[in-house]
Amino acid sequence: MTSSEMTPVELFLLGRTLMKIGEESLPEPAAGVDAHRTGTRASLVVLSDLLGHPDTSVSAIARRTGLPQSQVSGAVARLKEAGSVETAPDPADGRRQLIRRAPEISERVSEVRLSRIDDALGRALGTDDAERLREVADALDVLARYLTPEAVGRLRP
Repeated sequence: MTSSEMTPVELFLLGRTLMKIGEESLPEPAAGVDAHRTGTRASLVVLSDLLGHPDTSVSAIARRTGLPQSQVSGAVARLKEAGSVETAPDPADGRRQLIRRAPEISERVSEVRLSRIDDALGRALGTDDAERLREVADALDVLARYLTPEAVGRLRP
């Protein structure tokens, strides 16, 4: 195994910077939809968790992600309103709802998938130099290929 000279703190700060670039790259939701950025962050964390854990509960998502249960509930409500997830009663416990990704791709998901990071990345780097932007974008493509949302599940029991 190779060793990086990056420290855990540097990696954490890089992750935070990348998260902020991602948030800035997201298109604004339609008028009338809750556009609070922390809601966006929680919604993305919840969606990421659902990739590896379909038919799951709010409490299970909260346990796996470390988000407060109230934040997960709010994110699920926003995602349901946007058509990104659906809920159904748990056959084993009718009081609990199971959450899964919606079978159809919502308009919002399509809009987000079509958005690009170029402008926010350029602002974060403080340059519009095409070569530098391409170099960083290529590095991000490599990271995205190996550090998928499913990789997070391998870090937690």
